Order: sequence, then C-alpha cells, then structure tokens
Amino acid sequence: MRLNRTERRQRRHRRVRVKTFGTPERPRLSVHKSLKHVRVQIIDDTVGQTLVAASTLERELQLKDSAVKKAQTLGRVIAERALQKGIKKVVFDRGGYRYHGVVKALAEASRKAGLEF
Repeated sequence: MRLNRTERRQRRHRRVRVKTFGTPERPRLSVHKSLKHVRVQIIDDTVGQTLVAASTLERELQLKDSAVKKAQTLGRVIAERALQKGIKKVVFDRGGYRYHGVVKALAEASRKAGLEF
C-alpha cells in the first residue's frame, strides 16, 4: 500500500512524538504548517495544556512576505511570548516536517530571540 504525503508525515510525527515529551521545566515547542499558514504552540504535556501560542493567522502577523520571512517573524514572536511567561528552555517538535525552509527559519529565529533547544 502506498501512502500519500500527509500519511507519511503523520507516521514520522508519531515516531518523533514517542521520544519528545514536554514537561513543566522544558515544554514542547510544536510546529504545524499548512499551505498558507504556520501555527506554533508551547505545550506542557504532563497536563496537556498550551502555555503559549502564535500563528500567522493573527492580524499583526499577516504580512505580505515570503513564507520563510513569516516564519522568522513567528519564531521571534513565540520566543518573546515564551520569555514573558518565564519559559526559556523547550523541546523542539517539528511535527514530522523536514528541518528545512519554513521550519528551519522558525527554529533559528526563536533560538536567536532567546529560546534554548
């Protein structure tokens, strides 16, 4: 049976999620991207609660830029919001996507803004 692109990504994500778990000291930075938008959440998996979230759907993040530039802005914003809540260290969960392009830009921008992972 041949799997389509989404099913392959979901399988990769399940494999990664077995090893990746967010704790109160080090929550999980989860990335989800669609064809138009990127959503990022910082999650404490012990209680299943989203601590901080940001998305390109938000009015101040709806820019007329390339996807990579939007991801860089989003990475900076999520890092600022996390640091305001006192979150400095996170576990990066790329959601089964390749560490490439948008995902890489988001990760590097959030690292540059002060998050550690």
